[in-house]
Amino acid sequence: MNQELDARGLNCPLPVLKARKAIKAIPEGATLTVLATDPASYIDFQHFCDTTGHQLADWSEQDGVFTFIIRKAA
Repeated sequence: MNQELDARGLNCPLPVLKARKAIKAIPEGATLTVLATDPASYIDFQHFCDTTGHQLADWSEQDGVFTFIIRKAA
């Protein structure tokens, strides 16, 4: 089960706060894909994953939109 969260247009810390809430609703091992436009979001999501144990499986940026794929930890 993979879920997507559109956090475009939101500034720190809202994308991470919304991701924290969304990831609680998915099963362990599933992924949450987050779309964000906040330029500092890479730092925020890396820190979020480091502190929660979730894995930042991949991230990319295209035309100012960051895509983060977070795998939920056990």
